[in-house]
Amino acid sequence: MPEADLYLDLLKKALTASLYDESAGHASNRIKVNNEVVTLPPGVALVQYRPLDQMARAEGRDWPLFGFSMAGLRRMDNIQFCLDRILEDGVPGDLIETGVWRGGATIFMRGMLASRGVTDRTVWVADSFEGLPPPSAGDLAHGGKDPDHSQEAYLKVSLEQVQENFRRFGLLDGQVRFLKGWFRDTLPAAPIERLALLRLDGDLYSSTMDALGALYHKVSPGGFVIVDDYHAWEGCRKAVDEFRAAHGVAAPIVQVDWTAVYWRV
Repeated sequence: MPEADLYLDLLKKALTASLYDESAGHASNRIKVNNEVVTLPPGVALVQYRPLDQMARAEGRDWPLFGFSMAGLRRMDNIQFCLDRILEDGVPGDLIETGVWRGGATIFMRGMLASRGVTDRTVWVADSFEGLPPPSAGDLAHGGKDPDHSQEAYLKVSLEQVQENFRRFGLLDGQVRFLKGWFRDTLPAAPIERLALLRLDGDLYSSTMDALGALYHKVSPGGFVIVDDYHAWEGCRKAVDEFRAAHGVAAPIVQVDWTAVYWRV
């Protein structure tokens, strides 16, 4: 295997915490005491240890305790597939993920560009860096069964921490730019000219629709759109289906794993 591919294989495993048994677990800042839910102080979490399930981790079905991404190896492989096609075909544009958690998928994008010697594309990292917003009326109407994770401290990762995660992998440089805030506020005015890869991981109906409305028209022909939550979140699926129908998007949707899908523009 070429050295660059060995690096990317190791990078994917490190980002998804697929290397060590102790990487499996779940941390929560909410516990039940005497049938009442108690929220723990900031910086304090209850950890439930579970032996690493390699299949679950490959499919992104669990929440890694120490990892940098929940996407799992199959979705990381999908990012690599799409970006390799983009580079081989010369599709112009930058790369973006909307909803990044600890930054793992975007760290991998930057690592791929570095491994391929690409210096003229930017990785955009878009997130509130405050966790998920409370479901709006539209979210409740279109995804009433979707969970409300707005108070989940485990999902609230600061901009500074994500930047530090890039730095740990030696990948924080001028080819990485951050967009902090709710998508409805940051994405319409973002100074992005063209995109070759648009990866959506906003979970909610409104977050998904905000990202598609602001960015889809910037995706170059031959570029890719990846939707992380298509089958896992009802609101996300409805937003994608409604947007595609309203804009006449006929490109076939391709399954990645149990939840993620993609199509080529």
